[in-house]
Amino acid sequence: MADKDTPQEIAAKFIDKLKSSPFVMIGLEDGQHSEPMTAQIDDDQPNTLFFFAGRDNRIAKGGAAMAQFVGKGHDFFACMSGDVSTSNDRTQIDKLWNNQVEAWFPGGKEDPNLTLLRFDIDSAELWETDISIGGRLKMLFGGTIRPDESSSHAVVDSVA
Repeated sequence: MADKDTPQEIAAKFIDKLKSSPFVMIGLEDGQHSEPMTAQIDDDQPNTLFFFAGRDNRIAKGGAAMAQFVGKGHDFFACMSGDVSTSNDRTQIDKLWNNQVEAWFPGGKEDPNLTLLRFDIDSAELWETDISIGGRLKMLFGGTIRPDESSSHAVVDSVA
């Protein structure tokens, strides 16, 4: 797979894709299955995703975790490794709170089951699958895809 973009450019595209479709599968590395959750992004805290969750959520206990992302057009994929912890900072809750979150917590920001989790990303592997028109035709009818017709890939320590 050719790398036509720099790792920083691929990471910037990832953040844009995640903002437009903030859904990830996330799970602790404790043997339980991952689950879909909606990531909240705070541009002031790079390499960190936040999740509003119930205190009884399977990842609420925290620990080493993995998260996977698929762009809504299936043109971008990410696998992230890091740690989940509780971050019930009221200022952060106020900053990230929105109507979609409120729909899940009838008691609002004071809901006794509400917790804010943070996922600090240690590393990520990112794939952009934006294959050119020529490359797509070759995939349909046979032929070798040239590096400039292929997609981009990066392993990064920072998604900021």
